[in-house]
Amino acid sequence: MVYTYDQYRQSADYIREKLGCFTPKVAMVLGSGLGFLGDVVERPIAIPYGEIPHFKASTAPGHKGRLVFGTLAGQNVAVMQGRMHHYEGYSYEEVSYAVRVLRLLGCDTLIVTNAAGCVRTDWHAGELMLITDQIKLFSESPLRGENLPQFGPRFPDASHLYTPRLQALAQEAARQQGIPLREGVYFYCYGPQYETPAEIRAARILGGDAVGMSTAPEVIVAAHCGMEVLGFTLLSNMAAGILDQPLTEQEVLDAAEAARETFSALILGCLERL
Repeated sequence: MVYTYDQYRQSADYIREKLGCFTPKVAMVLGSGLGFLGDVVERPIAIPYGEIPHFKASTAPGHKGRLVFGTLAGQNVAVMQGRMHHYEGYSYEEVSYAVRVLRLLGCDTLIVTNAAGCVRTDWHAGELMLITDQIKLFSESPLRGENLPQFGPRFPDASHLYTPRLQALAQEAARQQGIPLREGVYFYCYGPQYETPAEIRAARILGGDAVGMSTAPEVIVAAHCGMEVLGFTLLSNMAAGILDQPLTEQEVLDAAEAARETFSALILGCLERL
């Protein structure tokens, strides 16, 4: 489905009526099992996705499927507790729809998070990775179709989808809190099946450090409409073929719970420095 500018405006206007004079500046997309940060937003205003015109439902495990507006670490935030995925049957325009709505509401920064498989054999599950770039091959772009010039140009530059200034800020926050933070490239795959060992070897050859089923479409759209982007991956498990064991959803959720304290401290430290 390709949306019109009026549809984005309708969604934004509906939310604005709920928010009154509150204007969010930082949008956050919390991935599988990482939605707990949305529960500590101060003076929260929660809006289920199902209430918002043109929004889709989030059906993945560990995704609450609502927007939470309020303050966090001194910043006015809009927190997506759960995202939409292509594997749920949604088009890439539907997957990334909320990003443009949040831009219309006033957000100029996007923080994306995900839980993903670790491709590197010299890294370990449970570590955090700062995303410096992404690889999205063999699938259409969320910008496909008629361009909406109100958001950005027909052929946007993708040299720095993830903002270098924010990466430096994140590393400073990690150092000051003593949090080890890897830097790497996020490799996007469609899902919902986990990748094969051969696909993981291919991702490694092509330069991927973590592999997952989200994030890339939202980041493309955010950069297109002029937002600065900061991205983090929880390396929730070793990717297929590295260990002699099957991959499961529960492993991902358990890893997110174990990383709750460290992950929260890192995100809050970044917000304080924005």
